[in-house]
Amino acid sequence: MLSAGDEYPIHQTPEPVAYSGSDRNFYDRYFFNGYSADGSTFFAAAMGVYPALNIIDGAVSILRNGKQSSVYLSRPLNMERMDTHVGPLSVEVVEPLKKIRLRLEETEGLALDVEFEGRAFPIEEPRFTRRIGSRMMMDLTRMTQNGRWSGSVRVDDESIKVSPDDFTGTRDRSWGVRPIGAPDPQPLIPAPTPQFYWIWTPTNFPNLSMFYHVNHDEHGVTWNTRAVIVPDGVAQGEGIHLSDAKMNVTYAPGTRRMASAYLDMTDPQGRAHKVTFEPIGTFLMKGIGYGHDKYRHGAFRGDQLAISREDFEPASLPWQVPENLHIQEIVRAKHEGPDGLGSEGIGTFEQLFMGPHAPSGFKEILDGAA
Repeated sequence: MLSAGDEYPIHQTPEPVAYSGSDRNFYDRYFFNGYSADGSTFFAAAMGVYPALNIIDGAVSILRNGKQSSVYLSRPLNMERMDTHVGPLSVEVVEPLKKIRLRLEETEGLALDVEFEGRAFPIEEPRFTRRIGSRMMMDLTRMTQNGRWSGSVRVDDESIKVSPDDFTGTRDRSWGVRPIGAPDPQPLIPAPTPQFYWIWTPTNFPNLSMFYHVNHDEHGVTWNTRAVIVPDGVAQGEGIHLSDAKMNVTYAPGTRRMASAYLDMTDPQGRAHKVTFEPIGTFLMKGIGYGHDKYRHGAFRGDQLAISREDFEPASLPWQVPENLHIQEIVRAKHEGPDGLGSEGIGTFEQLFMGPHAPSGFKEILDGAA
């Protein structure tokens, strides 16, 4: 099965690019978010390619005035991985590792045409490999980059100008194995208690980006993490890697939602850094397919282009419904560095908390904080 990708020197196996090994859960995905400096407008998008399922899908979601509006799109991949269009939604690599154009032609009342320009070279996060019992749950690589946006966004009759002096955000690329499409009907033996504790905080400050993430097991033991400060314009590997990073989370009573948080870290010279996070708005990741009960990533939606719109108000939805657990809080952030240096910025505090987590006092699948 030859495709356009076979014209490029990108092969990783002896097979044509259309094939991606033997795991049906292999995926290759783009993710984007962007937000105004005051946090009043937030948009996000995703596009995923699932070679073994022969599906490509995508979504765009815009949060404004407490209302989140989403468009979900899906079509057969037709084994052509280089065709990054899902109907009116497209991703164009303008300059690899630096500039990406994201476009949604007017669809169900939503539209955007924006270009992302990276502030520095992307960071490569440590490889994520996690098994549940005998079964591989995830095995993937991800690169992440902060940047500035330009263009325009429209929600129904309202058009919003997106200028780089006002809109920053994050984009990532990840590829590998994670649960996609129809759930596996074969149960694990013995049946495990679902558990996942995840924090990801890409943050934009005036002259630098800060990246932190962590995965904990049920005991609070870290199995994947990184903390790095990346000044604008630096090349690959030239960020400041921080150690002894610890995120301290205060939860809203009776929930698992972050009410405030601060991150303590140490730079290579042994100097302390602290970043505080204050939420100013909640974006549900199901709005771009993550964990969505109906429009989940890789779901089969027919053998033709499928498009659907959905609207909801995040503040009015119950936090403990599984598809509402994965969120990005829009946050104001303050960095306190050595010698009294620091700055204020804006970013996202992504969280997905399910199952036991001893440091937080969580004992069941969805019990809330005391």
